[in-house]
Amino acid sequence: MFTGIVEELGRVVAVEHGAQSARLTVEGPLVAADAAQGASIAVDGVCLTVVQREGDRFTFDVMAETLRRSALADVAPGQRVNLERAMAADGRFGGHVVQGHVDGTGRVMAREPGDRWEVVTITLPRRLSAYVVEKGSITVDGVSLTVSAVDDEAGTFDVSLIPTTLALTTLGHRGVGDLVNLEVDVLAKYVERLLRVGSTMTEVSA
Repeated sequence: MFTGIVEELGRVVAVEHGAQSARLTVEGPLVAADAAQGASIAVDGVCLTVVQREGDRFTFDVMAETLRRSALADVAPGQRVNLERAMAADGRFGGHVVQGHVDGTGRVMAREPGDRWEVVTITLPRRLSAYVVEKGSITVDGVSLTVSAVDDEAGTFDVSLIPTTLALTTLGHRGVGDLVNLEVDVLAKYVERLLRVGSTMTEVSA
């Protein structure tokens, strides 16, 4: 499990594409310090398992499902990526519950600079819209953010980025048209599931 608090901006060193998979090598000195084989690391919000480590570099195998659902399908050498190690049991919970299981992707539609922040508008797939609410939590490229507005008609949502987020994550450099990974709040999905199953069971028992 993760919290959406990015620890380091890593750099993609190499990408090897297979028929339905890929092997991704990333450089990140801080995160690599204790990245043993089998460790879980969120790369732009995607939970991946370390299969090899050499110095400051670590390698992951990325399966077809992950490539289909996330923006990692288009990642290229030299690209910066957000990195976060799995949360330790005694760690401080700074963001929100993040699984690293990307639900889909959105595109940056607009960036509006403010005094010391920036409002970013991102497209929201219709199938995910029910889980996104104003002042709720969402993960964008592995960054835990608060939704500042939702426009159901336009199919978009807004997030307001503070200077720290702009400086220390890839979201400070994402341009209009760029694809980003989205993970909605898993608690909302559980609530929906419980209500749906509960309703069905009530009808059956009646």
